[in-house]
Amino acid sequence: MLLHLKKILAPDELRAARALLGPDAPWIDGRSSAGGQALARKNNDQLAQDSEASRQLQAPVVAAVQRDPLFFSAALPHKIFNPLFNRYSGETNHYGAHVDNAVMHSRNPPQWVRTDLSCTLFLSEAHEYEGGELVIHQPQGERRVKLAAGDLVLYPGSTLHEVTPVTRGARIASFFWIESMVASTEQRQLLFEMDMALVKLRSRGEDDAAVVQLTGTYHNLLRMWART
Repeated sequence: MLLHLKKILAPDELRAARALLGPDAPWIDGRSSAGGQALARKNNDQLAQDSEASRQLQAPVVAAVQRDPLFFSAALPHKIFNPLFNRYSGETNHYGAHVDNAVMHSRNPPQWVRTDLSCTLFLSEAHEYEGGELVIHQPQGERRVKLAAGDLVLYPGSTLHEVTPVTRGARIASFFWIESMVASTEQRQLLFEMDMALVKLRSRGEDDAAVVQLTGTYHNLLRMWART
Protein backbone atom coordinates (compact mmCIF):
# COMPACT_ATOMS: atom_id res chain seq x y z
CA MET A 1 0.00 0.00 0.00
CA LEU A 2 1.22 3.45 -0.93
CA LEU A 3 -0.72 6.29 0.69
CA HIS A 4 -0.52 10.05 0.06
CA LEU A 5 -1.51 12.06 3.14
CA LYS A 6 -2.13 15.75 2.46
CA LYS A 7 -1.25 18.73 4.67
CA ILE A 8 0.18 16.73 7.56
CA LEU A 9 1.91 19.90 8.73
CA ALA A 10 -0.11 23.04 9.43
CA PRO A 11 1.10 26.17 7.56
CA ASP A 12 2.80 27.63 10.64
CA GLU A 13 4.54 24.31 11.38
CA LEU A 14 5.75 24.10 7.81
CA ARG A 15 7.11 27.66 7.87
CA ALA A 16 8.96 26.98 11.14
CA ALA A 17 10.48 23.77 9.78
CA ARG A 18 11.64 25.39 6.56
CA ALA A 19 13.22 28.26 8.52
CA LEU A 20 15.30 25.81 10.55
CA LEU A 21 16.40 23.84 7.48
CA GLY A 22 18.10 26.60 5.51
CA PRO A 23 21.66 26.58 4.13
CA ASP A 24 23.11 27.46 7.56
CA ALA A 25 21.57 24.42 9.27
CA PRO A 26 24.07 21.81 10.59
CA TRP A 27 24.07 19.57 7.51
CA ILE A 28 26.42 16.58 7.54
CA ASP A 29 27.23 13.71 5.17
CA GLY A 30 24.09 11.59 4.88
CA ARG A 31 26.14 8.41 4.72
CA SER A 32 26.68 8.70 8.49
CA SER A 33 23.32 6.94 9.01
CA ALA A 34 23.46 4.51 6.09
CA GLY A 35 23.54 0.76 6.55
CA GLY A 36 26.03 -1.46 4.74
CA GLN A 37 23.81 -2.04 1.71
CA ALA A 38 23.00 1.66 1.25
CA LEU A 39 26.40 3.16 2.04
CA ALA A 40 27.68 3.12 -1.54
CA ARG A 41 24.36 4.36 -2.94
CA LYS A 42 23.59 7.24 -0.57
CA ASN A 43 24.73 10.71 -1.62
CA ASN A 44 22.89 13.42 0.28
CA ASP A 45 23.13 15.75 3.26
CA GLN A 46 21.47 15.01 6.58
CA LEU A 47 20.67 17.24 9.54
CA ALA A 48 22.91 16.35 12.48
CA GLN A 49 20.77 14.32 14.90
CA ASP A 50 22.39 15.83 17.98
CA SER A 51 21.75 19.42 16.83
CA GLU A 52 19.28 21.81 18.41
CA ALA A 53 17.52 22.21 15.06
CA SER A 54 16.89 18.46 14.92
CA ARG A 55 15.50 18.41 18.45
CA GLN A 56 13.17 21.33 17.67
CA LEU A 57 11.85 19.66 14.52
CA GLN A 58 11.27 16.10 15.70
CA ALA A 59 8.44 16.69 18.17
CA PRO A 60 6.18 18.70 15.78
CA VAL A 61 6.55 16.05 13.06
CA VAL A 62 5.64 13.21 15.42
CA ALA A 63 2.71 15.21 16.83
CA ALA A 64 1.47 15.98 13.31
CA VAL A 65 1.29 12.35 12.21
CA GLN A 66 -0.20 11.22 15.52
CA ARG A 67 -3.14 13.60 15.19
CA ASP A 68 -3.97 12.47 11.65
CA PRO A 69 -6.73 9.79 11.70
CA LEU A 70 -5.90 8.45 8.24
CA PHE A 71 -2.28 7.94 9.25
CA PHE A 72 -3.36 6.03 12.35
CA SER A 73 -5.77 3.85 10.37
CA ALA A 74 -3.15 2.95 7.76
CA ALA A 75 -0.10 2.57 10.01
CA LEU A 76 -1.57 1.43 13.36
CA PRO A 77 1.65 2.77 14.92
CA HIS A 78 3.30 1.05 17.87
CA LYS A 79 6.68 2.84 17.69
CA ILE A 80 7.82 5.83 15.63
CA PHE A 81 11.50 6.25 14.77
CA ASN A 82 12.65 9.77 15.64
CA PRO A 83 12.25 11.84 12.44
CA LEU A 84 15.39 12.57 10.44
CA PHE A 85 15.87 15.33 7.87
CA ASN A 86 17.77 15.32 4.59
CA ARG A 87 18.68 17.58 1.69
CA TYR A 88 19.46 16.73 -1.94
CA SER A 89 21.21 19.43 -3.97
CA GLY A 90 24.43 20.24 -5.82
CA GLU A 91 26.87 17.33 -5.72
CA THR A 92 24.99 15.46 -2.97
CA ASN A 93 21.89 14.90 -5.01
CA HIS A 94 20.65 11.30 -5.14
CA TYR A 95 20.11 7.98 -3.36
CA GLY A 96 20.32 4.81 -5.43
CA ALA A 97 17.87 1.92 -5.25
CA HIS A 98 17.89 0.21 -1.85
CA VAL A 99 15.74 -1.47 0.80
CA ASP A 100 15.76 0.00 4.31
CA ASN A 101 17.23 -2.02 7.17
CA ALA A 102 14.63 -4.22 8.85
CA VAL A 103 15.40 -2.91 12.35
CA MET A 104 16.90 0.45 13.32
CA HIS A 105 17.81 2.14 16.59
CA SER A 106 15.99 5.38 17.30
CA ARG A 107 17.67 7.92 19.59
CA ASN A 108 14.63 9.81 20.88
CA PRO A 109 13.43 7.86 22.73
CA PRO A 110 16.19 5.24 22.66
CA GLN A 111 14.55 2.11 21.24
CA TRP A 112 14.77 -0.47 18.49
CA VAL A 113 12.16 0.03 15.78
CA ARG A 114 11.12 -2.57 13.21
CA THR A 115 10.69 -0.70 9.94
CA ASP A 116 7.29 -1.97 8.81
CA LEU A 117 6.46 1.34 7.11
CA SER A 118 8.60 4.11 5.61
CA CYS A 119 7.51 7.75 5.63
CA THR A 120 8.72 10.72 3.62
CA LEU A 121 7.37 14.15 4.58
CA PHE A 122 8.13 16.69 1.84
CA LEU A 123 9.29 20.11 3.08
CA SER A 124 10.28 21.73 -0.23
CA GLU A 125 7.64 22.76 -2.73
CA ALA A 126 7.71 20.72 -5.93
CA HIS A 127 8.48 23.79 -8.10
CA GLU A 128 11.56 24.64 -6.04
CA TYR A 129 13.64 21.80 -7.47
CA GLU A 130 13.91 19.56 -10.52
CA GLY A 131 14.33 15.82 -10.23
CA GLY A 132 14.32 14.39 -6.74
CA GLU A 133 11.39 12.03 -7.25
CA LEU A 134 10.97 9.25 -4.73
CA VAL A 135 10.73 6.18 -6.95
CA ILE A 136 9.04 3.19 -5.33
CA HIS A 137 9.49 -0.07 -7.20
CA GLN A 138 6.41 -2.30 -7.05
CA PRO A 139 5.56 -5.56 -8.85
CA GLN A 140 3.08 -3.65 -11.02
CA GLY A 141 5.67 -1.01 -11.94
CA GLU A 142 7.37 2.13 -10.65
CA ARG A 143 5.55 4.80 -8.67
CA ARG A 144 7.15 8.25 -8.84
CA VAL A 145 6.31 10.52 -5.93
CA LYS A 146 6.90 14.27 -5.69
CA LEU A 147 4.48 15.97 -3.33
CA ALA A 148 3.61 19.44 -2.10
CA ALA A 149 5.41 20.75 0.97
CA GLY A 150 3.67 19.46 4.10
CA ASP A 151 2.40 16.27 2.41
CA LEU A 152 3.55 12.78 3.36
CA VAL A 153 3.83 9.45 1.57
CA LEU A 154 3.55 6.20 3.53
CA TYR A 155 4.71 2.91 2.00
CA PRO A 156 5.98 -0.54 3.08
CA GLY A 157 9.50 -0.50 4.48
CA SER A 158 10.29 -3.69 2.56
CA THR A 159 9.96 -1.86 -0.76
CA LEU A 160 12.89 -1.19 -3.10
CA HIS A 161 13.06 2.60 -3.55
CA GLU A 162 15.36 5.44 -4.57
CA VAL A 163 15.59 9.22 -4.94
CA THR A 164 16.46 10.45 -8.43
CA PRO A 165 19.17 13.12 -8.90
CA VAL A 166 18.19 16.71 -8.12
CA THR A 167 19.33 18.83 -11.06
CA ARG A 168 18.14 22.25 -9.84
CA GLY A 169 17.36 23.68 -6.42
CA ALA A 170 17.19 21.69 -3.21
CA ARG A 171 14.85 18.91 -2.09
CA ILE A 172 14.41 18.93 1.69
CA ALA A 173 12.33 16.33 3.51
CA SER A 174 11.84 14.46 6.75
CA PHE A 175 11.99 10.69 6.74
CA PHE A 176 11.29 8.10 9.41
CA TRP A 177 9.88 4.64 10.01
CA ILE A 178 6.94 3.06 11.80
CA GLU A 179 6.76 -0.19 13.70
CA SER A 180 3.11 -1.13 13.39
CA MET A 181 1.00 -3.00 15.92
CA VAL A 182 0.21 -5.27 12.94
CA ALA A 183 3.42 -6.51 11.34
CA SER A 184 1.82 -8.10 8.27
CA THR A 185 1.43 -5.76 5.30
CA GLU A 186 -1.50 -7.81 4.01
CA GLN A 187 -3.33 -7.77 7.35
CA ARG A 188 -2.78 -4.01 7.75
CA GLN A 189 -4.17 -3.47 4.24
CA LEU A 190 -7.31 -5.47 5.02
CA LEU A 191 -7.88 -3.57 8.26
CA PHE A 192 -7.37 -0.22 6.52
CA GLU A 193 -9.82 -1.08 3.74
CA MET A 194 -12.41 -2.25 6.28
CA ASP A 195 -11.96 0.90 8.36
CA MET A 196 -12.35 3.14 5.30
CA ALA A 197 -15.53 1.27 4.30
CA LEU A 198 -16.92 1.81 7.80
CA VAL A 199 -16.10 5.52 7.62
CA LYS A 200 -18.05 5.78 4.33
CA LEU A 201 -21.04 3.92 5.74
CA ARG A 202 -21.19 6.15 8.81
CA SER A 203 -20.83 9.30 6.67
CA ARG A 204 -24.02 8.23 4.86
CA GLY A 205 -25.85 8.01 8.16
CA GLU A 206 -25.82 4.22 8.18
CA ASP A 207 -25.36 2.92 11.69
CA ASP A 208 -27.58 -0.15 11.77
CA ALA A 209 -26.94 -3.59 13.20
CA ALA A 210 -24.88 -4.62 10.17
CA VAL A 211 -22.52 -1.66 10.64
CA VAL A 212 -22.20 -2.46 14.35
CA GLN A 213 -21.42 -6.08 13.48
CA LEU A 214 -18.81 -5.08 10.89
CA THR A 215 -17.22 -2.70 13.41
CA GLY A 216 -17.01 -5.56 15.86
CA THR A 217 -15.38 -7.75 13.22
CA TYR A 218 -12.77 -5.03 12.57
CA HIS A 219 -11.86 -4.82 16.24
CA ASN A 220 -11.81 -8.58 16.68
CA LEU A 221 -9.40 -8.91 13.76
CA LEU A 222 -7.27 -6.11 15.20
CA ARG A 223 -7.33 -7.84 18.58
CA MET A 224 -6.22 -11.09 16.91
CA TRP A 225 -3.37 -9.57 14.89
CA ALA A 226 -2.09 -6.65 16.98
CA ARG A 227 0.98 -6.81 19.21
CA THR A 228 1.46 -3.95 21.67
